[in-house]
Amino acid sequence: MASSAQAPIQGDSSGPATASGRRTGWQLLVAGLIGSSIEWYDFFLYGTAAALVFPHVFFPHSSAFMGTLLSFSTFWAGFVARPLGGLLAGHFGDRYGRKPTVVVCLTGMAVATFLIGCLPSAAQVGTLAPVLLVLLRFVQGAAAGGQWGGIALLLTESAHPKRRGFAGTFGQTSVPVAVIIVNLIFTTTSTVVSSDAFLSWGWRIPFLLSAVMFPVVLHIQRKVEDTPDFRELQEAAARTTQARVVRAPVAEAVRRNWRRILLGCGTLSATNSLFYVSVTGLLSYGTTTLHMDRNSLLTATLLSSALMAGILPCAGHLSDRFGRRRLILVGGLGVAAWAFPYFALVDTASVPLVFVAVTVGFLFQGLTYAPMAAYLGELFAPDVRYSGVSFAYQLSAIAVSGSTPVLMTTVIAKTGTTTLVALYITLMGLITFLSAWFLPETNPAEVRADPEKLPGTQLYA
Repeated sequence: MASSAQAPIQGDSSGPATASGRRTGWQLLVAGLIGSSIEWYDFFLYGTAAALVFPHVFFPHSSAFMGTLLSFSTFWAGFVARPLGGLLAGHFGDRYGRKPTVVVCLTGMAVATFLIGCLPSAAQVGTLAPVLLVLLRFVQGAAAGGQWGGIALLLTESAHPKRRGFAGTFGQTSVPVAVIIVNLIFTTTSTVVSSDAFLSWGWRIPFLLSAVMFPVVLHIQRKVEDTPDFRELQEAAARTTQARVVRAPVAEAVRRNWRRILLGCGTLSATNSLFYVSVTGLLSYGTTTLHMDRNSLLTATLLSSALMAGILPCAGHLSDRFGRRRLILVGGLGVAAWAFPYFALVDTASVPLVFVAVTVGFLFQGLTYAPMAAYLGELFAPDVRYSGVSFAYQLSAIAVSGSTPVLMTTVIAKTGTTTLVALYITLMGLITFLSAWFLPETNPAEVRADPEKLPGTQLYA
């Protein structure tokens, strides 16, 4: 597969002359980190609320198990919407630019999250409340589905090609940063107000805080330029009729790269499954089945996420020096090997041991997730890159991420053990390993050693 040829792409900006002049300014890196962190904060906030609050607020007449299951089902609605958001954003991002598409996605997420904080409860309006919740969660999912590819490309396409792995991690690091913010705000809010007040109105505060997204959106709109790759595609289209921005980039990406899209989706299986077990499924399982303290669990997840935030930039730098695929292979095997020890530690109901389980899991996830922004981007030509990257990423979201908390809750309730969940995580790790095995290395040794050769270029041009 590594040697499969594709048609030359006009307007590719990966030549040495243009690459040598690229620098990803710290202003762009910080803007990408902050914007993406707030976006993921909004998305993950829902998951935490789905585990701890929504069963009581929106499904008060259901049993504890059914309320949690229904709540996680609304959580999954966001993942159902993510591929749709990814496809739409890929189409517009490849045709009209990365930046404007990112701005629309960030705005949509902020509005939807703020409105969730304004929703009436089921006690006030009955079944209308969960219906509105699902609709707003769908908007959240569509926005999240579009923003990841856009942020990843804004950072990596604007970076020097030899530093794409490190630059891309400023979008990836936003994931643990968002988890930290969510846990801090939830822990603080639930500590300051009583339990009854928290379930009545306190849970709304973290959602209403999403209003801080709007200044970030305004900054990106006013100060951030679109990427050199996309600008050169537009310039090439203006110079000659032979080079043009693809009219149907999603269809073109699938036609030319369907195998890579599916394998790219597979490389995300390990990190997506174990991550959502750790930040969502574990909260529900720990508080309802193991009877652990909610704030202690949130604190353990918070500290583990802080360590992961430090791991990701280091792993991204390593992918620039030693290759992307090698890290993904090691991380996938690590997740597969750690699955059973992970749940053995969790089942002790000891907070320190839960911290060890989640931290080691995050370490292996970091090896697979850190290089992903650069790796997926380098697998696709610039004219269909947003579509290809978004499609691969969001297919994994609907197939793995959203279903994992529901699967975990159901399996544990039916079997009374975590054995099958551990087996599932092992399988996801092996899928990541095999998917990366059949994909090419986009930053091989001969490219890393030669300053004139650029990562990914040999794969599609």
